Amino acid sequence: MIIMTLEILPAKPHALLFQALANPARMQILNLLREKGRMNVTQICGELGMEQTRVSHSLRCLAFCGLVNSSREGKSRIYSVNDETTLPLLKAADEHLRRYATNLLTCDSLER
Repeated sequence: MIIMTLEILPAKPHALLFQALANPARMQILNLLREKGRMNVTQICGELGMEQTRVSHSLRCLAFCGLVNSSREGKSRIYSVNDETTLPLLKAADEHLRRYATNLLTCDSLER
C-alpha cells in the first residue's frame, strides 16, 4: 500500500518553482540581492542596467513565489532574498554548479 506524504508531491509545483528561477532577469535580481542585501527598485535598476518595468515585474513574481521578501519603508518598497528558503536553495545550486556546470553547458536537451 502506498501512503501519500508531503514528501511525495506532484511535479507541477517543483516545475513552477524552477521555472521562476529559470528567467535570467529574475536570477540576476536574486544574485544581486544576495550579494548586496536589501534594495529598492531604483537601486536594482541602477545596478543591473534594467528598465524599471522589467525589474518591477520580476520582483512581483519573485515575491509572489516567496523567493524574495518585501517591506514598505516610507514611499519605497524594499526587497531582500528570503533567507529561510531561497538562500539555502541558491547555496545548493552553487554547489551543484561547481560540480556540474560543464555538463549543463554542453547538454543537448537544454536551451542556451
